[in-house]
Amino acid sequence: MSVDFQQVYQKIREIGQTAQQRKKTLEERRKYARFLLELHADNVPGLRQQVEAALGVDPALRCAVPHNEPLDTHLPPPALPKNAILIAADGSQINPDRHAAVQFGLINVGGITMQLSSGETTQIFTHSQLLFDDELFTAAGNPLTEGMVALRRDLLERAALDKLAASFPNDQPIITFTDGPMELWGNAGGEDGQEYHQALQEYLGVLSRLQQRGVVTAGYVEKPGSDLVVRLLELAELDVTQIENLRTHHPLRGVTDRWLFGERKAPLLQPGERSAVFEIQTKNEKHYSGALSLHFFYLNVGTEGHPWPVRVEIPRWVAEDGEKLGWLHAMLIEQCRMMGARPYPYLLHRAHECAVVSLEEKHHIEQMLLAELRRAGSETDELSYKQSAKDLPGRMSFRE
Repeated sequence: MSVDFQQVYQKIREIGQTAQQRKKTLEERRKYARFLLELHADNVPGLRQQVEAALGVDPALRCAVPHNEPLDTHLPPPALPKNAILIAADGSQINPDRHAAVQFGLINVGGITMQLSSGETTQIFTHSQLLFDDELFTAAGNPLTEGMVALRRDLLERAALDKLAASFPNDQPIITFTDGPMELWGNAGGEDGQEYHQALQEYLGVLSRLQQRGVVTAGYVEKPGSDLVVRLLELAELDVTQIENLRTHHPLRGVTDRWLFGERKAPLLQPGERSAVFEIQTKNEKHYSGALSLHFFYLNVGTEGHPWPVRVEIPRWVAEDGEKLGWLHAMLIEQCRMMGARPYPYLLHRAHECAVVSLEEKHHIEQMLLAELRRAGSETDELSYKQSAKDLPGRMSFRE
């Protein structure tokens, strides 16, 4: 036994002893957050000005910005679009491992399409990209990190939506979505920043093509932990003399947007309802300009007595088109209902099943690659002794 449970238990006891005080503090902050939301609900122009003032102090500010709807907006889903085409994509990855007998990476993307009211079955597509040799390094010559592989995976997921959407005539509503935020995450600085900026330019091209064809696209964020709207409420209570202290001003710390819109006893959003649409203020917003600028809304995909708010990220061309926004709203609610008591978009679930790579498949790829290299007379390596020791029976740890 390697864990000192006595030390851990002592810490757990301390956590339990302070639980009631933390609960009281959080309840007070939550009550204040609701008060601020009601107080400033209709002050959209004033809140936008407050965010502008805050940006002069903290250019890296990340928060929600009201678009053109009151903060307490709650709208039921409209009717489902007729003959809509739904497209979802998800991906998984194998990261290069220097302890393995052969180094390689893999990005596996699953895509799925569904045509409503057509009677046709869903169509499944898989794209598997093996990374080997020079492909395991960046343009700066550094080994690919897990984050860099994830960046490429995210880009391929979005590219799959673009490719699949282009295969359908655009005289029908086309709605596409992936799991996670729409913003492309990666390290924009340092010597490997070129990798991120190249991927970003390709991604912006994908978004532009979707926009030109009138395709609805979105990112579905399950169980969001952000405080974008809560941070806006913190800014709202600052006056001109206090704005300089906004970096350390967190009176609502611990309150999340998820609670704000989905508090169990009195949720702001009833089942099926969406919130107001907000713009996303982020230091990376300069990359997403005009019709591509990023927006979001919260959506309660839960049931009566069990609210389940999710965040749905969308570009401006969807946010400002009431019809397209309604299509997306109605479709996501319908997709989540298909999954029953654990609401999640059915097509995203199916896309994940297509994309996931099992340990058995990973091992099979590794053995195929080793066999081919040996057949070709190429030099191969051995499993590291460290990994060999870890692989001994009974030695598997949580980290693996």
